[in-house]
Amino acid sequence: MLLRRLSVLLGLALWLNAASAAVPLPSPPSIPGSSHILVDFHTGEVLAEKNPDERVEPASITKVMTTYVIFKQLEAGTLSLDDMVTVSEKAWRAPGSRMFIEVGKRISVQDLLKGVIIQSGNDASIALAEHVAGTEESFADLMNQYAAQLGLTGSHFVNATGLPHPEHYVTARDVAMLARAMIRDFPDYYTWYSEREFTWNGIRQSNRNLLLYRDDRVDGMKTGHTESAGYCLVSSAKDGDMRLISVVMGTSGDRERADASQALLNYGFRFFETHKLYAAGAELSRVKIWKGASEDVGLASAQDIYVTIPRGRYGELDAAMDLGKAIVAPVAPGDVLGVVRVSLDGRELVRAPLTPVEAVEQGGLFRRMVDSVLMLFE
Repeated sequence: MLLRRLSVLLGLALWLNAASAAVPLPSPPSIPGSSHILVDFHTGEVLAEKNPDERVEPASITKVMTTYVIFKQLEAGTLSLDDMVTVSEKAWRAPGSRMFIEVGKRISVQDLLKGVIIQSGNDASIALAEHVAGTEESFADLMNQYAAQLGLTGSHFVNATGLPHPEHYVTARDVAMLARAMIRDFPDYYTWYSEREFTWNGIRQSNRNLLLYRDDRVDGMKTGHTESAGYCLVSSAKDGDMRLISVVMGTSGDRERADASQALLNYGFRFFETHKLYAAGAELSRVKIWKGASEDVGLASAQDIYVTIPRGRYGELDAAMDLGKAIVAPVAPGDVLGVVRVSLDGRELVRAPLTPVEAVEQGGLFRRMVDSVLMLFE
């Protein structure tokens, strides 16, 4: 196997100048609740966790999946923000948190979405579910299909609201994965999760996420509470180019879930750093290509490469490019010709496929004959 060492500072000399000494890394904070997880948005690196795969009731955190499904319909063009939804009696009678919509009234999809996201309205959630799928039960089937696509293997949904049901559950890890998907797939709609209040039917209601009022880095995303689920909170915060997602489940109070989430976010931002090492499509190296119309070919990562590491250890990263075999023309963009690996202390942090930055056609007959001979001695 052909292996080449790469400088992780390729095109990033500025970071080298800004590198600081390694910071001692303490244990993650001990916080209340049944389970929690802290992950980096770009890399998915887990920075702290407790019982992350334990099945728990999500309460209104369910509505992150509800809105994800709605956004998918908007993306597909089967739904519009201006579509008008007729409120059913079931939606109007929904127990728990409410947007205070009225039976028989017609309300836009956009207003209902804000009622779900900001006011956590169970009535708005049911109205949207029925409009999209006919019944809330059919909508729950859509939720489970999208959950499967996202790899949420520890979650199952039976309603659009999060009201308690024995077969309605999530895990903290799955909630973090869902939050990452929401921010990645729908960044424009995600901004609604940062809005602090929404007025409907003459009633002004505030967002229940206390972190929106106390930490400017926090821009979402959803609270949840029932007696059986306790107080839950999935939060996301951005500091510079680094974004973290925290999930706290099953605490005993509103302030407790906010304090616990704040502790996790502070820990992550203080003791870790995330770097974008290589951009998708940016040439990392040029390597020999046999029997080609040109002598070499540029290789690039097929995706942006980020790493999350303990603060101050950037200079200790090790990057290598592995080519499984000699590269022979023709090649085209999209062909996987090798991998780039980035490690720290011998632990592989990321592995990404390498593809050619340009197509290389076969060379002429003489080139192919010469290279055929030379390859015998490689």
